Amino acid sequence: MNWTWLHKWSSPKWFYEMSGKCLPWLSGASALLLAVGLAWGLVFASPDYQQGNSFRIIYLHVPAALLAQSIYILLAAAGFLGLVWRVKLADVALRQAAPIGAWITVIALTSGAIWGKPTWGTYWVWDARLTSMLVLLFLYMGVIALGQAVANRDSAARACAVLAVVGVVNIPIIKYSVEWWNTLHQPATFSLAHKPAMPAQMWLPLLLAVLGFYCFFGAVLFARMRLEVLRREAGSRWVDVEIDRLLEDRT
Repeated sequence: MNWTWLHKWSSPKWFYEMSGKCLPWLSGASALLLAVGLAWGLVFASPDYQQGNSFRIIYLHVPAALLAQSIYILLAAAGFLGLVWRVKLADVALRQAAPIGAWITVIALTSGAIWGKPTWGTYWVWDARLTSMLVLLFLYMGVIALGQAVANRDSAARACAVLAVVGVVNIPIIKYSVEWWNTLHQPATFSLAHKPAMPAQMWLPLLLAVLGFYCFFGAVLFARMRLEVLRREAGSRWVDVEIDRLLEDRT
């Protein structure tokens, strides 16, 4: 297998150049997908035959919950690359993705609580799925806190990487919690192995919203990483050239 592409993306200069080309496409795709998916789902999709219009929060809750788990898997992968191969950009990706993941997890928990009130009659129960998602939020906050508390950059990178790798064990717990324990939470809405239970007019906007959330994450992550790369590589010739170019564009 040719790993040349991975080595290129691990170069700060190459990443900065290529992410700059990808960023407009990701931003445009996220805006279009979110606008269509959320408008279709929240306004035009048919009400659920059991939950009525309260089910519409699914178009915010499910994409946020899926993305929150995916971002932590990214953190664990970046932590593994940083620990094993000392990839310089791995720590940048890990540290910049963690705050995004924390906010997305807050959205997932909040939207789930709002949905739970008309469905279960309460905003919160110590359900296995809800509790494991709360643990996910604490893991994100732990990574953020470690990165800010440890002054030495290399020591902070190792500490964050270890926590990210160890904490990934919570992801299968979240995924299979509704199967392993007796919970109030419904089974997975999306499944690659089974035909969707919802009609197309309900799951298509949900799919668009999910894709929009992922494109949004990619755009925000690239933007944050680009700024961090410039900060860490300050003094390098290519950074000085890039800063001069940006100043010329402004004038």
